[in-house]
Amino acid sequence: MPPNNPAMKDIAYRHPLPSADILLHAGDLTVRSLRHEHITTLNMLKTASAELKLVIPGNHDVSLDKDYYYSEFGFIHRRGQDNNNPAESPDAIKALYTSEEAKRAGIVYLEEEVRTFTLSTGAKFTVYASPFQPEFCRWAFAYERTEDRFNALPSSSGAGGGAKNPVPDFPGVDLMLTHGPPYGVLDRVDWTGENVGCEFLRTAVERARPKLHVFGHIHEGYGAGMMDWGSGNFEMIESDPASVLENRCAYYNASSGDGGKELRVGRETIFANASVVTVRYKPINAPWLVDLDLPLDETAVG
Repeated sequence: MPPNNPAMKDIAYRHPLPSADILLHAGDLTVRSLRHEHITTLNMLKTASAELKLVIPGNHDVSLDKDYYYSEFGFIHRRGQDNNNPAESPDAIKALYTSEEAKRAGIVYLEEEVRTFTLSTGAKFTVYASPFQPEFCRWAFAYERTEDRFNALPSSSGAGGGAKNPVPDFPGVDLMLTHGPPYGVLDRVDWTGENVGCEFLRTAVERARPKLHVFGHIHEGYGAGMMDWGSGNFEMIESDPASVLENRCAYYNASSGDGGKELRVGRETIFANASVVTVRYKPINAPWLVDLDLPLDETAVG
């Protein structure tokens, strides 16, 4: 639907997106992971007003999970009305996000990794990213619930190193960007009332204590909250609906600037389930805009 369509006027998720230094997309870039869907998403990202746009795929982005796609693409791309649709090329789809054109637009495609970035302002931050979530319904980027992808085993265990790409301990990361949620945080599904997030990811985020952890996947878990690690108290962040509609975002100021409630680094983490799409796949939820203090890279501004 065109962003200026009159039907969009009462929907918070509409163009233009709010300006930010960093845009985080927590996956499910598409519904079916067809090429034309990826191009639509990329066009949206290119027009967004942000210096840096960090994106990960999610379980719906099947043609970006190469090993899975070649073994399972028939389950997604050759059934029903798409029975005769040719398979996509995972390499070609990924190249859309890693092309020079995408880089010029500030788009950075992340896999399961830790990366450090410095903005033109000199602000420096480290992010842990992962597109994976516990297996369900034969979708992409899945792992068994018994597998720990996020924590290294202690050397005293004698069982090797554990996760291949573990989340660093505090203060090793400022931001975490994962497709799936940690267990017990904005991860409850309506149809069973269960919390379906990953327990290993919960252990990892408790170790890492990032300033902000953004995820999606569980559409009905949309929202944001603040975890106080000392007390274990999780408090939802409330937003005024009229302001959200007017500003096209749900806003929280955790900076030391005017009007902010400064985040207590290492003692608090903001969690945001940023699922713009509802459980019925309606793109009506507002994006989250969070103000945070980031350290300066003295070598960049000096």
